[in-house]
Amino acid sequence: MKSIFTLAIAAIFPFYSVAQNLSVVESVEYDEVSGRFLASNSSSIIEVDGNGDEVAYFGSATAGYGMEVMNGVLFAISTNRIKGYNLGDASTLMDLQIPGVSFLNGMASDGVSRLWVTDFSLKKIYEIDVTDLNNPVYSTVVNNTVSTPNGIVYDGDNNRLVFVNWGMSASIKQVDLSDYSVSVVTTTTLGNCDGIDKDNNGNYFVSSWSPNRITKFSSEFSVSEIITAPGISSPADICYATTIDTLAIPNSGNSTITFVGFNNITNMEEPNERSFGFTVSPNPVSNSSVLNLQLEKSGNGTIEFYSLDGKLVSSFFKGHIDAGLNRILLYNHGLATGQYLCVLTVDGIVSSEKIVVE
Repeated sequence: MKSIFTLAIAAIFPFYSVAQNLSVVESVEYDEVSGRFLASNSSSIIEVDGNGDEVAYFGSATAGYGMEVMNGVLFAISTNRIKGYNLGDASTLMDLQIPGVSFLNGMASDGVSRLWVTDFSLKKIYEIDVTDLNNPVYSTVVNNTVSTPNGIVYDGDNNRLVFVNWGMSASIKQVDLSDYSVSVVTTTTLGNCDGIDKDNNGNYFVSSWSPNRITKFSSEFSVSEIITAPGISSPADICYATTIDTLAIPNSGNSTITFVGFNNITNMEEPNERSFGFTVSPNPVSNSSVLNLQLEKSGNGTIEFYSLDGKLVSSFFKGHIDAGLNRILLYNHGLATGQYLCVLTVDGIVSSEKIVVE
């Protein structure tokens, strides 16, 4: 994929993670009416409030993979069945088994009456009309996606479904809902893409396992931005809560959920003129600060903090950094009040920035 990496007008605000009662978290969905997140947990569903605090089990409801909230119902994939739970009391309103399915995984909805579900193993996409929960009507609308479909999202403005795929250099594809034809939207260098969702501005967020990160794409997929944070591990079926501009990332690799808040601003600093320009903003540094890094080519990098007399205080990050714009959250930096040098090394090239922690 050839993408244009630019400074977007989206700032990453503080993020936090949840882990207490989670064991096999694969999907997160937002309930706007109650202001809570619902996390699939294999043998249960966990309620998480808007502050990231675990509140309770969602009755005896279960979900193993994709979920969607629509018309007061939480639809969920549970042991290859598609269930509908009353958001009020968690009672079961629908229990659908589609004959012959193999591995139901991602789920999307049009917010009115239709669901779409991907079959990871059979490379199929099913459409389900849930107008009558007692008698849902299903059909196979895509018999062979060719690739291995995973997360899926509905794009009503373009009358299409957009889905991500498993495998290396995984493409992002679309289904034209006028005739259910499948085509490639864009190719990527990402490996094992798991989840996809949209924000209010039509931007897409995609989770990948290789590398472990979220990639933000513009609505036409011509511009991309890398979003990474400590603790992201095999991110699965993500959810963008549009009413609170928060991205919820279920980490199947370490059974946590990372929440990242976004807000539209227009005063982002441009990268410094260095061999690989980077800035830390805001500075003085807090848990909401972001290291903005522009690289011409990918490489292996480290982020370390030194005292002004040259003593290593903390090694914060070590790993592969992709070409283009990278944003690395400095949450949980662990630095005491004072002044430090933030030292970034990429493939042996060193650059530094003086930071203040208040």
